[in-house]
Amino acid sequence: MNKHSWIKEQDRQAGWTFIETIIVIGIVLILTSSVGFMAFRYLDKAKSVTARNEIENFSLALSTYYLDCGNFPSEEQGIEALWEKPTSDSEGWDGPYLTKEPGDDPWDNAYEYSVPGPNGLPFSLRSFGSDKMEGGEGDSEDISSWE
Repeated sequence: MNKHSWIKEQDRQAGWTFIETIIVIGIVLILTSSVGFMAFRYLDKAKSVTARNEIENFSLALSTYYLDCGNFPSEEQGIEALWEKPTSDSEGWDGPYLTKEPGDDPWDNAYEYSVPGPNGLPFSLRSFGSDKMEGGEGDSEDISSWE
């Protein structure tokens, strides 16, 4: 065996074949997709927890607003009154009462705010969940300040 034939034999044996490369890519894709499905499940749960936390923060801010102004914001003023001073019924306003401007829930829907709330409560806040309709289960479940 001469010097050049030994190099050619070594080059042919080095590296992976095309089929081996395709098999490895397939295995990596299968593993990646299974991890992705698990991540989506936790993403939905994270959105529900975020909505609960925001409703709790809004409730605390509304209580502070009440202590300062002697009333809760009207439905027309909404929870935006916690960030920006309303033009009426805001004597004593000492806000903003939140660290950032209130926005939509994690599913990009507006929180429902009403005065008075159910069961004799002074106000209510609710997110309708991912289905944007009353009721539901799982990530479609309503999240409210009174439950």
